[in-house]
Amino acid sequence: MLAALLFFCAVGGVAGLAAGLFGIGGGVIIVPALASALAFKGVDEALIMHLAIGTSLAIIVVTGASSAFGHWKKGAVSRDLLVLMLPGLMCGAVLGGLVADHLDGRQLERFFGVFMLLLAAHMLLSKRVSEKAHVSGRPAMFAAGTTIGTFSALFGVGGGVLSVPWLARNGAGLTHAIGTSAACGLPIALVGALTFMMTGLGHAGLPEGSLGYLYWPAFAGVAMFSVPAARCGAKLAHYLSPERLRTLFALAMVVVGITLVL
Repeated sequence: MLAALLFFCAVGGVAGLAAGLFGIGGGVIIVPALASALAFKGVDEALIMHLAIGTSLAIIVVTGASSAFGHWKKGAVSRDLLVLMLPGLMCGAVLGGLVADHLDGRQLERFFGVFMLLLAAHMLLSKRVSEKAHVSGRPAMFAAGTTIGTFSALFGVGGGVLSVPWLARNGAGLTHAIGTSAACGLPIALVGALTFMMTGLGHAGLPEGSLGYLYWPAFAGVAMFSVPAARCGAKLAHYLSPERLRTLFALAMVVVGITLVL
């Protein structure tokens, strides 16, 4: 139990730092780590990815709140863009949770691996984000929010790798795009976590300490360290160039993505 707690705390620290620095929510670190821990614990293979994703979304609620607050204090959250995207983000989060419930664990694992490879390719190839002063209309914002919310909830991530480029193309500078992305991840994670919790109720084989697809011991251990780490990451995002960290992070995602696919 002590080893598991230390592992969850270490995951929380790394995930929180990434969440604050890149505005990505930390799910790309949390989900594979929790999946490995649950497999080691002997949890039913059909439930591992659902538990990992549902728990990741719940963790991102607190991590995202900490990251978003840090960016908010720096004045890096665009309230206008956030309000425009909010309805789509929430609809997408529900849709992603419902779709995940109809996929078996192995399918979800492979899809998550492919998703990580695509995100890694985006991070490696998109060194700069083009910025435009034009803000898209409500229909386009709703469509983008729904897409981002669906994929984010389906794979238990904050959606920053999708939302940061979109926000930048709608007039936000890169720092503001990262800050606003952190705020966008909060409603996605909250609605997505509740959806996973509800769809997982009553499933046989859930480990002790679970409520639907939410595993509370992992939530407590990871959240304990992810919150302060997210605040540190948010501060670093305003003072350091994240280019080298971004590349290393993308390469790590390539390794994890290939492992999950194979």
